[in-house]
Amino acid sequence: MIAYWLNKIGDTAQLEARETPMPVPAAGHMLVRVRAASINRGDIMARIKRHSAAGGRPVGVDGAGEVVDAGGSAFKKGERVMFRAHGAIAEYVAVDPALASRVPDTMSWEEAGSILAAYVTGWEAVCQFGRMKAGDWVLLCGVSSGVGVAALQMAKHTGARVIGTSGSVQKLEALKKMGLDVGIVARGGDFAGEVRQATGGKGVDIAVNLVGGTAFPACVQACADFGRVIIVGYVDNTMHADFDMETVHGRRLQIMGISNTPLTPAMRAVAHGGFMADFGAALESRAIRPLIDRVYSFEQAPAAKDYVETNQLIGKVVVTMA
Repeated sequence: MIAYWLNKIGDTAQLEARETPMPVPAAGHMLVRVRAASINRGDIMARIKRHSAAGGRPVGVDGAGEVVDAGGSAFKKGERVMFRAHGAIAEYVAVDPALASRVPDTMSWEEAGSILAAYVTGWEAVCQFGRMKAGDWVLLCGVSSGVGVAALQMAKHTGARVIGTSGSVQKLEALKKMGLDVGIVARGGDFAGEVRQATGGKGVDIAVNLVGGTAFPACVQACADFGRVIIVGYVDNTMHADFDMETVHGRRLQIMGISNTPLTPAMRAVAHGGFMADFGAALESRAIRPLIDRVYSFEQAPAAKDYVETNQLIGKVVVTMA
């Protein structure tokens, strides 16, 4: 079969189609024929140590497809599933049933293949660790990203109020149609004052940093007492930032990093189950649905990766297989 691998060349990442053996699932795992998979930031962050691709590695972490061999799980052969699995941008992939869910009849392959990485990560940020509740103020720095859009939808469905930052007026206007309460045009970290003004001086309960080091100081300054700062991404390639100990201490803030890399399979299953329990019904009813920016064919996967790196997208980029 054909699978895409990521090769690290200096500080750049390139996708290569390789002829590889068919996956042999571990005991109790499934074999799935992939129909759609998404390109995620973590797939292509070769410059970050934890995402290093020296020597190459399979690419893709989530997708959707048909069960070929259920492996003794509760799923059935031929059933449509969406899943998280290593090396998902391939013709076939081995899947842990604990990280898979049935695809609703109302959902397309492209939609199903773009959900789990972004929405489970967003759920971890705003629900599991952000402890979001109705009425909270949530700040999403880099709101137009896949995780940003997912977190926006989950926050609005919960009854929270959302402030989003982006360097693009057009992106913010588009997301206001999806419920974004306040859009702030900002590149880097000059937004804390506008956030506090929008919240009547209180600040936000949760600040999700999808931008990186340039946005971190303002995320801290934008928080209310007992606020939570959740660090998810580094699209600015800035890994270090000023740390305002006085504000963190004085407002009793909590700071958390969200990364899938160190999690055990059991931890990933908890996050998957938590997201589906909270928002599975909303997905099925289409109260929540993924925002897909572009769809590429399997052969165009390198072009899809290149497009993600331009930072022009709103939502997700999907690769489809025939």
